[in-house]
Amino acid sequence: MRIAIFSDIHGNSIALDAVLADIQTRGGVDEYWILGDLVAIGHDPLGVLERLSKLPNAHLIRGNTDRYVTSDDQPPQEWVNEVKKDTSQLPQLITVTRSMTWTRGAVSVAGWFDWLAALPLDRRFTLPNGTRVLCVHASPGTDEGRGMNPWMTDDELWELLKECDADLVFVGHTHQAQDRTVNGVRLINPSSVSNPIAPDLRAGYVLLTADEKGYRLEQRRVDYDHESVVEAIQKIKHPAAELVTQHLRGQQLPRL
Repeated sequence: MRIAIFSDIHGNSIALDAVLADIQTRGGVDEYWILGDLVAIGHDPLGVLERLSKLPNAHLIRGNTDRYVTSDDQPPQEWVNEVKKDTSQLPQLITVTRSMTWTRGAVSVAGWFDWLAALPLDRRFTLPNGTRVLCVHASPGTDEGRGMNPWMTDDELWELLKECDADLVFVGHTHQAQDRTVNGVRLINPSSVSNPIAPDLRAGYVLLTADEKGYRLEQRRVDYDHESVVEAIQKIKHPAAELVTQHLRGQQLPRL
């Protein structure tokens, strides 16, 4: 079996199209595991949802921004508390909050609200060789927080992994590719379809090939036309246009 795993699309249908096209050039897959943060921030949330809904054997979970869009949990209190300590973050907080509201309106009018709100926190699978897999957005048990970053120590990661009850964990959220093994648990982050951290702004995903003998992973990076995304988001006067444009040009990472 072959599975494509990706995360953090953030409403960027142009980047998603590039990833889906690359998957086909690699021979296609049997399933898709999609790790959340599907629509918020970007220019085309509806296009992303339409594409994802047509994928065969797609298994999706929610990310923190999917929850923000479909609930009253935004802006997140953690970020509000930080802004109280450092008011320089206030403009970005306002921009992101306005973007969430814009996205909520789009998915509501188009009839996607309930579908998005019903996404689960995590999903579990078992590979043909018995490997137990957990898919989650940020870390086991939560879709938000600091996530599982490459700069964290093994001890810090183990505090988040020790009760995961899995051999292989796929996470997103940090927008940084990662492949670590801690106390026998392998942690994989496929990077981000949209908004990976500079300098490598290519869309990222992982190909998993599995059979009764074991599994193999391949980290993939795919280039796409970033300026087309800039033009699209500016044309519609998106509330986060400036923020997203800066990042797509390698100047700044949106706080997500």
